[in-house]
Amino acid sequence: MFNQLSFEQQAYILQFQHPDKLLAGLPGVNDSAVAALFGIELSLYQRIKDHFAENVRGAATELLADPDFAAKVDKLPFLPGEIIVGLGDSITDDWQSWLEILRQLLVIRRPNDNLVVVNAGISGHTTADMNGRFLAIVAQQPKWILCMAGTNDARGHGLRPTKSMISLEETGKNLVMLRAFAANQTTAQWVWITPATVIPEKIATHWFLGEMQLLWSNEQLAGIGNQMRQMRDPVVDLQPIFGVPANANYLLDDGLHPSLAGQKAIVRAVVEKLAG
Repeated sequence: MFNQLSFEQQAYILQFQHPDKLLAGLPGVNDSAVAALFGIELSLYQRIKDHFAENVRGAATELLADPDFAAKVDKLPFLPGEIIVGLGDSITDDWQSWLEILRQLLVIRRPNDNLVVVNAGISGHTTADMNGRFLAIVAQQPKWILCMAGTNDARGHGLRPTKSMISLEETGKNLVMLRAFAANQTTAQWVWITPATVIPEKIATHWFLGEMQLLWSNEQLAGIGNQMRQMRDPVVDLQPIFGVPANANYLLDDGLHPSLAGQKAIVRAVVEKLAG
């Protein structure tokens, strides 16, 4: 039961699992309802949520303390009032994700631009899942789509999985389909963000991921990165930044999700790419 987990374990799950996104539009979906779904008090749910929001504010403030970086945030090619969508999985859905830090950077540095940042990350989603829900993103008519996809395509299930969730060939087709969907129905500028690398040994022994028998392959993540590098749009390549195997400082103890330091490295790479 969720309420029998330690505070740290509860925070870990809540950091990435946001059923309110999947239930958006239904009446009565709020923090109180989500807390009830997890079987915890609203005060505890809000305490955990506020903790990650404070981490995001702190990360943005630390990044902006560098004058060169702050100047690059000023140069980001977002026009006032534009909608910026971050499309992805749990690495984007994360309450302290690169996208949430980017949102805070813009709030602090460019408050009068009224930029709208939409977190369209949903934990566990593959590129096929993203295609399935992309119409909702199209409906918002964003001017920018920052797409960090493919991590869950490389996910395997079981102690010795015989295949990944999505083959490399199918991932490539899904990426092309996503890009064509956006090109046909929006005027959005598209930016690819390659999936980061992982530490498979840590994933296999983690209290949650290991128990769920989930595995990831850096080889397949590299293949997905290669597919993105062949696209015509700008690519933010995280794989050389994280390294193989990934820099442990850039990942949580689960060996999969970026730590706050890792998320800061991602947003720094995104800002440097777009401002350049």
